[in-house]
Amino acid sequence: MDLKIFKQDNLFNVSLQFFRDVIGLKLDVTTRNTIDIRDQFEEYGIRSKKVEEIWGHINKTYYIGLLDDLNFKEVDSQNKGNDLEKDISTVERSSGEYPGILIFAVDLNDGFNPTRSNLTEINRTLNRFSQRAPVLVLARHGNKISLMLADRVAYKQEWREGEKVRKVSLLRDIDLDKTHAGHLRILRDLVVPTSGTKKVDSFDGLYEYWKEVLDTSELNKHFYQELSNWYFWAVKHVVFPNQPTDEHIIEKYQLKVGAKGFSKEFEKKKEEALNEHNATNVIRLLTRLLFVWFIKEKKLIPEELFDLKSLQQDILEKVSPFQEDGTMFAQANMESVYYRAILQNLFFASLNCPIVSDTTDNRVRQFRGDESYGKHRGIDWMMRYKKYFKDPEAFLELMNNTVPFLNGGLFECLDDKTQNLYIDGFSDQMTKEEQLIVPDYLFFGVSKEVDLSEDYGLKSKKYKKAAVKGLINILKSYKFTIDENTPIEEEVALDPELLGKVFENLLASYNPETKSTARKQTGSFYTPHEIVNYMVDESLIAYLKNAVTDWVWGEEEVDKKLRQLISYESVSPFVEHESLTKDLVEALDKCKILDPASGSGAFPMGILHKMVHMLQKLDPENTLWKAVQRDKAKQETEEAYDEIIDSKEREEKLVEINHAFDQRVNNPDYARKLYLIENCIYGVDIQPIATQIAK
Repeated sequence: MDLKIFKQDNLFNVSLQFFRDVIGLKLDVTTRNTIDIRDQFEEYGIRSKKVEEIWGHINKTYYIGLLDDLNFKEVDSQNKGNDLEKDISTVERSSGEYPGILIFAVDLNDGFNPTRSNLTEINRTLNRFSQRAPVLVLARHGNKISLMLADRVAYKQEWREGEKVRKVSLLRDIDLDKTHAGHLRILRDLVVPTSGTKKVDSFDGLYEYWKEVLDTSELNKHFYQELSNWYFWAVKHVVFPNQPTDEHIIEKYQLKVGAKGFSKEFEKKKEEALNEHNATNVIRLLTRLLFVWFIKEKKLIPEELFDLKSLQQDILEKVSPFQEDGTMFAQANMESVYYRAILQNLFFASLNCPIVSDTTDNRVRQFRGDESYGKHRGIDWMMRYKKYFKDPEAFLELMNNTVPFLNGGLFECLDDKTQNLYIDGFSDQMTKEEQLIVPDYLFFGVSKEVDLSEDYGLKSKKYKKAAVKGLINILKSYKFTIDENTPIEEEVALDPELLGKVFENLLASYNPETKSTARKQTGSFYTPHEIVNYMVDESLIAYLKNAVTDWVWGEEEVDKKLRQLISYESVSPFVEHESLTKDLVEALDKCKILDPASGSGAFPMGILHKMVHMLQKLDPENTLWKAVQRDKAKQETEEAYDEIIDSKEREEKLVEINHAFDQRVNNPDYARKLYLIENCIYGVDIQPIATQIAK
């Protein structure tokens, strides 16, 4: 699929070529001119501050045409044309659930890099031309294109005609030169099927097919299946230190050793304990690497660390991505060069260590000293494994130039070398009985078939010949985004919620009470968005009803207005009530939320997003939110005993608050999220790694 055609000047021609020749749509046109979009907005009564702002960044708008059932009929549909007003009239008169889809292309101004919300707003604005027909928009911006498709739903209010846009699905920032494999796969899936079980021969069929292709839940299922196969394969090929001993198993399960030695029950429990040990460590590795993959989207991790060619030519002395037992590669894989030299140094000695020291942390990124093994033995934040690098100092420089210090628990090394306790095994020389084996082929191995039927408890061919390949190869084949999806805009990519889904589902796969169900119903052990949203909405409405006392309406009207506030409508229902708005902002600041079984954070994340959304509507300029934080800082320091310390601390806190709210350096949502996370949202879980992921 050659997307370089979009580098040609005339966007109409290349868009038509793309939809006709690549996607396979039978579109007929009679005009290739731009449309005067502002005149059209005026005619259809489409006006708002948002519309003015976003269309100030758009150079040209083209109407490509109407796609409806006529495009699928074996009749001559020439002269059907692409007249916008005529087509809108046609779809408004049509019967059927989906009368057609209006296709537009927009050329954005040079230098404008649209956000996800900008692209969503473009689609929503064009959707206002028709009460019934959804809109597909192709946007060209710089060296990239984006596609936005609307999903419509009927209004709940009986007095409102037509349908509203429920959700906009986006395929965003498709690079024309270096198109991501994940984008290419989705674009290929959008091609109209003309044969087989998924053959499309009507507009309704095409629209439903496209919605399925662009459904992130389907994308997540596909990804989780590949990841699940990899996990069950990997657990059998790894060895981590601190394996359960015979004594530990006897004590844990209160087993007795007879005269003939260990019983069958002991052997069974030992196998279970070893599987659980390997599973726990593989899940920890996986969640760390997935987190890294997301921050790589922000250009905070060097791409070279995941490129086999760069690793072999420039960084490592050797790396062995082949699984060939009984060959020269077998011993090389035992050394686990990639996991030790690259991933462990990234996790424990880069992300968990500052680049330079400061007044609160005197650590500095560096390799462990060569002078003597014992000197730095207990220090688990220094880089190790110099012998594996072509140029250790160049590697250190690469990390320092790109990788930030993340002051979080997920990348803390769990070893306690002073007690000879190894869990992560970040060591040049562990005690004799300990081993760490994570073969290179688990990361870069080519696709192969393995028997995982016993792991899944299913005997079908799908699991007897399950496809597995290296984890890095899997991750590279999907597009990731750092923006959480919402009910009204959904980027067709894997979003950060995936961290929690993967963790909780894999955890369930070895838990004795859930493993049978979890393995057969892959991806089912995570609270779905819809349930989280319901819990969040009802909790916040109940809280705010009681937290604010000066309501000027009855209970039914208050409930209605609070539901408008938490909805994804853009205008606050309290915009005319300054005093109530202030009370609501203060109530959100005083709210304390505790999830006593938080898992990896589905509910805390859901309530954070909804509270941020409410603050955006109540206080778009952050004026009230900033005043609340400043007043609170002053009050806290005034209550301190020591007036000298009190004065200094107050100044430091106020400087910190001003910096958080400075929109020259931070997005407005930064300050909203920062103080909500610090003061309002709490979680507890029996699994330490779950709380680390949630944080």
